[in-house]
This record gives sequence, structure tokens and C-alpha cells, in this order.
Amino acid sequence: MSITDFLGPLRLGVNIDHVATVRNARGGGVPDPVRAAVLAQSAGADGITAHLREDRRHIRDDDIERLMAALHIPLNFEMAATDEMQAIALRHKPHAVCIVPERREERTTEGGLEVSKDQNRLSDFVGPLAEAGARVSLFVAAVPEQIEASARVGAAVVELHTGAYCDHHDAGDFKARDAELARIAEAAAQAHALGLEVHAGHGLSYGSVAPVAALREVVELNIGHFLMGEAIFRGLPDAMAEMRRRMDAARVTEAA
Repeated sequence: MSITDFLGPLRLGVNIDHVATVRNARGGGVPDPVRAAVLAQSAGADGITAHLREDRRHIRDDDIERLMAALHIPLNFEMAATDEMQAIALRHKPHAVCIVPERREERTTEGGLEVSKDQNRLSDFVGPLAEAGARVSLFVAAVPEQIEASARVGAAVVELHTGAYCDHHDAGDFKARDAELARIAEAAAQAHALGLEVHAGHGLSYGSVAPVAALREVVELNIGHFLMGEAIFRGLPDAMAEMRRRMDAARVTEAA
């Protein structure tokens, strides 16, 4: 029996937002996030993630146009739950849409969606996207009521926010890290039992990825900032290969 028979394959989605961050810091067209996406595709990425923020601080509208034309692997279009973003998603019809909370003053996405407090609006928002053929994901904290609400509003996927887990790991607070990992594991099991596909991401690195990759219900990790940082020093294909090696090793260890 292979590892994929036992736990199922673990996909790697590569987020290319921060290639655009570097481009936009100076203006012009380089480095090109679409070139990074195509390189990641050639290096074995299972999907590409791009977040078109309302303020266009990194990914721009024309990047989405070009990504749709250039990729033959799925595009995961991250966006806020606004009418503008829904219209853009319905026009492009990407493989997947991941709805995330968004605040203008944040440096990066700081928490999960408050699905349980906004069920009626999110239900109406998710419906047209799903009808258009997009696989709709909600980016949520590992909290039972958020998982339950995600199933109720019609999402196909939840992406569990691993940011707090990674922050505790990086700070060396292993007690808090392990407690957060336990919450993520419980949320993954709950989501799977409710028929939701389970993804995870935010802040994952070589040092923190293995315990999340070992969770049997998780089928996809979305990783961006760390990989793009490593790519500066070792190149994107090599940075991805090392991440894939650690992900796969964690699955083998869990299955053993």
C-alpha cells in the first residue's frame, strides 16, 4: 500500500502574491508574478493562489487575466466577499475561489472569516460562485462554530488558518503551538465529517509544515511568503522541492 492509498495525496498550492509585492515596490513589470506562477507550475505545483485585494497592493487585475491564460493547473482566486470581487470571479470563472477577511490596514490576512455571524450574506454570496463552477473555499480559524457555519452556507472547502500555530512555533512557545495544532486537528476532523474538503495555510515554513502535513484529513497546503523568500536564495524549483519533500515525509511518518 502506498502513502497516497493510506492518507490520500497532499497537494501543494503556491501563492505568488509577494512576487507582485516586490514588483509594485518599484513599479514597472518585474519581477512578474505570472512568470513565477508558470515556473511553479513547471516545478510541480498542484495549483497557484493569487489574492486580488481591494486596494490592489500586490496582485493586479491584469495579473488575473494573464494567470487565467497562462496556467494549465488550477488557479485559486483569493478575494474578499464584496460585489466587485464576486463580479471579477464570475467573469473569469477560476477553478477555485477562496473567500478571506480583508482589512486595508493589515499587512497580511490576520484571521479567519466570521462565517457564523454572517451566514445569510455569505450564503447568498457563495451560491452564484458555486453555480458558475467555482469550488468555493472559506478561510477560517480552527473553531467549531466556524466549521459548522461553513458547511451551512454551501462551501465545498474550508482552509484552516495556521497563522497562530506558526507564530507560536517561530517564537519557541511549544506549549501554545501544540495546543493550537490540536485545535487544527480537531477542526480538520470536524470539517471532514461534515463533507468539507480540508485545506490549510498561512505562515507555514520548513520547520512548521510537518505536523500540519501529517493531518490525514488535510489534502492541500497553500504556501507563499516563505517559499518566495527561500526562492531568493535557492531558486523557486529547489525551494518547492524541499517543501514537497518535507510534506511527503510527514505523510509517510504518519502512515507508518
